[in-house]
Amino acid sequence: MVDTSSLIAAFILGIVEGLTEFLPVSSTGHLIIAGELLNFNDVRGKVFMIVIQLGAILAVIWEFRAKLLTVMNGFVRREPAAWHFVRNLLVAFLPAVALGLIFHHWIKTYLFNPYTVAVALIGGGVVILWVEKRIFHPRIENIEDISWQDALRVGFAQSVAMFPGISRSGATIMGGMIFGLNRRVATEFSFFLAIPTMFGAVSLDLYKNWQLLSAEDLPIFAVGFIAAFFSAYLAVAGLLKFISNHTFIGFAWYRIVFGLVVLGTALGGAVR
Repeated sequence: MVDTSSLIAAFILGIVEGLTEFLPVSSTGHLIIAGELLNFNDVRGKVFMIVIQLGAILAVIWEFRAKLLTVMNGFVRREPAAWHFVRNLLVAFLPAVALGLIFHHWIKTYLFNPYTVAVALIGGGVVILWVEKRIFHPRIENIEDISWQDALRVGFAQSVAMFPGISRSGATIMGGMIFGLNRRVATEFSFFLAIPTMFGAVSLDLYKNWQLLSAEDLPIFAVGFIAAFFSAYLAVAGLLKFISNHTFIGFAWYRIVFGLVVLGTALGGAVR
């Protein structure tokens, strides 16, 4: 019998995952803090954090379902635009695959702690401020105009986010803007790139931890999964509207403040 407190914790963590996964604020840092405060940081909690990411990914698929269906149909019909789009995603995905396979164990073993996450949060915030203060002249105004070279550059930018606390979406969006994508194209490409990247990462983690899965935990996982899906959907839709008239400077200052909070709670012993 699953206790009510575990279901409440799962619901809260699902919301935290969904709201932070696709914003440039680092879901890892937020889940570390929330998991510790809710005492949901045991072995079961670690597997739970992996599973609820699937809910967040499905939210992106649902938001862009029309575009994805068009690409799928075009790919089957061998339409050049669809093949161009799929090729770019695969090219951008490759750096994360290669570097992830090499450094996955080392990163999980040595970098998942509040101190490195805090440094990454603050450093990432400074980078966003730097990018937003520079004057860029975007040369790519539509996602269809991204070349495979542009995609590869964004893919390497995404790889930086293997360092916990950097934020995958933050790295790809800022990288995209630096490499010539306009703000909306960089954001949309980041969302599309999240689909294969997160599916790959989650599949690898589940494969390594499948023995920890238990049917008794199904209600907890289901609550977190559903909460992550709906909150991620709101976050993705909200961000696409937000960037039409705003910069990412607010997220930068939030990261810096939150990074200091993470550092303070770690030094104070509240977070291990």
